[in-house]
Amino acid sequence: MSAKKILVVEDERSLQETLKYNLSKQGYDVEVTGDGAKAVQIARKILPDLIILDLMLPGMDGLEVCKNIRQDMSTPIMMVTAKDEEIDRVVGLEIGADDYMTKPFSMRELIVRVKAMLRRVRMVEDDVKQSLQEKEEPSIVVFDNLTIDPIRREILIDNKPCAFKPKEYELLVFLAQHQRQVLSREHILERVWGWDYIGDSRTIDVHIRWLRGKIEKNPSDPERIITVRGAGYRFEG
Repeated sequence: MSAKKILVVEDERSLQETLKYNLSKQGYDVEVTGDGAKAVQIARKILPDLIILDLMLPGMDGLEVCKNIRQDMSTPIMMVTAKDEEIDRVVGLEIGADDYMTKPFSMRELIVRVKAMLRRVRMVEDDVKQSLQEKEEPSIVVFDNLTIDPIRREILIDNKPCAFKPKEYELLVFLAQHQRQVLSREHILERVWGWDYIGDSRTIDVHIRWLRGKIEKNPSDPERIITVRGAGYRFEG
C-alpha cells in the first residue's frame, strides 16, 4: 500500500520543517510549500490525501487557497493559524476546512487528528467498495421537488442536478433517512463525521446553513430542515 500524501502549506520555515519531519516519521509522503498560489497548483497535480493549511500566508492567504481547492477537490483540509478568534474558525469552516488548530499546538495532537481524518476517509471508501461488492441497489427518494439518488450520489432540485460537497450530500442523506426524527448535534457528528472527530461541532450548523441555501425555498424560514431549539435538527422532507 502506497504512503498517504500530505501537503503542508506553511510559510514559517521552522514549523514547515518540523511538520515535515514528524509526519514523515509516521510514514506519510509529505510535500511542503509556503506559497498559497503554488499550493493550489501542487494540490491539483499530486492529489494529496490531506492538506495542512496555514491561514496567514503571504499573497494568497489560507482562506483563498481553501476556496480554490474546494472548487474541484474534496480533500480533507486542516486549517492552522496563530489567531484564536471565533470568526476565523467559522469563516474557515464555511469555506470548506474540515478541522481547525490554533498555534501553538501539540505535535502529538496534530498527528492524532491527521490519523483520525484519514481514517474517516478510508471508512467512507470502504463503505462504497462494500456496497459495490454487494451490488446494493438503494432506492431513489423523492420529497416534492427534491430527489435524492444514492445510486448516482446525485441530488436533483426540480429535476435538475444540484452541486453538493461530499459532506453536504452525506449529511442530507442521513437527515432524510431519519425523517421527522429530532437528531442532536452530537448524534449527527458521530454518524456523519465519525465518533473520533475532534473538530468543532459548529461545523454541523455551517453545513446545515449550506443545505438550506440549496434545498429551501426560503432559507431564512426553513420548512425542510427545522431547528429544534436546545435539541438539534429535524428533517421534514
